[in-house]
Amino acid sequence: MNPILISIFLLICSNMFMTFAWYAHLKELNNKPWIIAAFISWGIALFEYMLQVPANRIGYTALSVGQLKIIQEVITLTVFIPFSVMYLKEPLKLDYLWAGLCLMGAVFFMFRGKFA
Repeated sequence: MNPILISIFLLICSNMFMTFAWYAHLKELNNKPWIIAAFISWGIALFEYMLQVPANRIGYTALSVGQLKIIQEVITLTVFIPFSVMYLKEPLKLDYLWAGLCLMGAVFFMFRGKFA
């Protein structure tokens, strides 16, 4: 299987854990001391790293570090927006679209030499 596709799949999965670890405590543990939230988030983040590290190692066989980072940022925003709207009940803002368009510009510049 294509290492880029494997890497993207693993990064999507790792981002789900990462987003939950970073932000779910704002809803679920907001009445607990921050240290409790930190340790619980740390435990969740372990699963994120168990996916993210192999994703980057596999992806690095076909992509540069910069390309991996830009892919990661696009995936992060793609996972974060539905999470914030559906789970945290944040309003959907047009700013997400503008941020996504800026990331698409970053994708263009990081990959323009790869496919030309």
